[in-house]
Amino acid sequence: MDDMSGPILRWRVRRELAVLKTVAALGFALLTVLSLGDPRGMILAGVATLVAAGLALRDVLAPVRLSADGHGLVVVRGFAGSERVPWSAVERIRVDTRTRLTSRTEFLEIDTGDGIFLLSRFDLGAPCQEVADRLCTLRSGH
Repeated sequence: MDDMSGPILRWRVRRELAVLKTVAALGFALLTVLSLGDPRGMILAGVATLVAAGLALRDVLAPVRLSADGHGLVVVRGFAGSERVPWSAVERIRVDTRTRLTSRTEFLEIDTGDGIFLLSRFDLGAPCQEVADRLCTLRSGH
């Protein structure tokens, strides 16, 4: 990367959340072992173990979900892959906010025309609007 690229900004899953997923996987594994006499309980706990372990593994393999520099973005894609997106391919960056009953969800939406990347506060470890503002500032500077 040349000197014109500027700073590299990174947003990652918070370590506490990754640890919580790992602890949940271990707890469900213990529950699976304790449910050996109950087939339904064992299956449910086993599935919960696999899901929690998969989420924890993704946090270990791809902790940085989004990074940006003067050339563009690198966004996590699939389970633990990533895709480089140049600024010229980014059509829009916005925060999608939805309210249902008493819960409010926010997603950072990065529209490339060919696809949309959606990242939550849990993926980014920061408020979506804050990340969108920093990306827009970085994008406009280049």
